[in-house]
Amino acid sequence: MTTPKRQKVRIISCADDKRAKGKTGWIVDEAPPGELTQGRWTVHVDAFWIADVLCDSSEIRHI
Repeated sequence: MTTPKRQKVRIISCADDKRAKGKTGWIVDEAPPGELTQGRWTVHVDAFWIADVLCDSSEIRHI
């Protein structure tokens, strides 16, 4: 999945933090994910109490 920075997404599921499921957010990464994040995207969640989460491409949908 090629995703530009700040692409708005909906989190379908998230192994990193279950509370993020169903929330919206945006992609923080400036480049495709690599070894450091184990191939997962960094997503800033639109929720005050949830920090940035790492989500696999299958766990997010573009909106």
